[in-house]
Amino acid sequence: MELEKAKSRRQFLRYLAASPICSALAGIEFAEGATDTGQRIASPADALDIFDLQATASEVLPPAHYGYMATGVNNDGTLRANRAAFEHYYLRSRRLVDVSKVDTSVKIFGETWPTPIVVAPVGSQRAFHSDGEIATARAARSRGHLQILSTVSSTPIEEVAAARDAPIWFQLYTLGGWPGVRRMLRRAEAAGCPAVVLTVDMPTSAAPARHTLERARLQDSRDCSACHEGSGIAAGEKPMFDGIEDPEIDRRDMPLTWDFLEQLRQETTMKVLVKGIVTAEDAERCVEYGVDGIIVSNHGGRADDSGRGALDSLAEVAPAVKGRTLLLMDSGIRRGTDILKALALGADAIMVGRPYVWGLGAFGQPGVERALEILHSELTIAMEFAGIPSIDRIGPDAIGQA
Repeated sequence: MELEKAKSRRQFLRYLAASPICSALAGIEFAEGATDTGQRIASPADALDIFDLQATASEVLPPAHYGYMATGVNNDGTLRANRAAFEHYYLRSRRLVDVSKVDTSVKIFGETWPTPIVVAPVGSQRAFHSDGEIATARAARSRGHLQILSTVSSTPIEEVAAARDAPIWFQLYTLGGWPGVRRMLRRAEAAGCPAVVLTVDMPTSAAPARHTLERARLQDSRDCSACHEGSGIAAGEKPMFDGIEDPEIDRRDMPLTWDFLEQLRQETTMKVLVKGIVTAEDAERCVEYGVDGIIVSNHGGRADDSGRGALDSLAEVAPAVKGRTLLLMDSGIRRGTDILKALALGADAIMVGRPYVWGLGAFGQPGVERALEILHSELTIAMEFAGIPSIDRIGPDAIGQA
């Protein structure tokens, strides 16, 4: 009997050492909120919500790679605030409305998309799956989503655009000085991108203190040179820096200012959106500068440690914009009800990053497809209960303030 008990204890300890619990005990906390937990699954079809994809990715991916995706800044306070902000609002359920046919389509720059869910730019996706951005592009194509590609993509823009088989947008970091920026703009234009998204929430080259990432690295016993040296997937420069003489020229040499934004508008034929706006003052000035769109975002809690949820920023920005330019929002969206709340507060569409990357890390393209399917299905159900048959009928009366 004692031998059997000892054997059972050893089996339990082996299970515990291999589980996310061990990481949490080591000081790594990956859950973003009290209800943001799932369980490991065997296939994308088994996912009940996107947190099952998260739980699976956290076990499948190397600790450092998952930590890079999961991290916020310092103690991850802003990351948690992004989730908590959705608790500040509730949905107002309406009855006796015909919602037998719910239309989730939206128009963005005159083009109709079947969903308001935009695939946000996330860099280095081959760190999460060998197919990286190609898998994401194919998933976006299969489900009809607009996709935005990161400057630090691990796959060239030309290949991603071909895999998407439709125009994608390009997200811009200002590395390489004006020569580098111009080269990236020309490549994006040649690849058919109709819009460029300037990210402005990383104003310095100093890396934010991402403690969750650093702790995850300490738990990773792999030989990192396999990825970061020689022919590894993370070795060398990112493909979008090809032909740029000195991509290390950074924001200290090329500060992000309103003058830069004005010059950027003169440098490209693409529509220009600004990502990272969180205050009414900056939103109003963006409109004055004639930008084609604003994205309310705090970089998913990965940039400045403001402690403020992006949804609360949207509540401030939307009244200032007043429909004068396209308004998108990201950071913290994890459920269909979150999407409905953001649209009710004034967003024309929303963007998701971590949810589809969890699917990518867990199962590749089928995982991305499942993440997007779950969010779209949840949004449709939320609209049905709110008595809202189409996206253009969503207004502030769909929510209340808790």
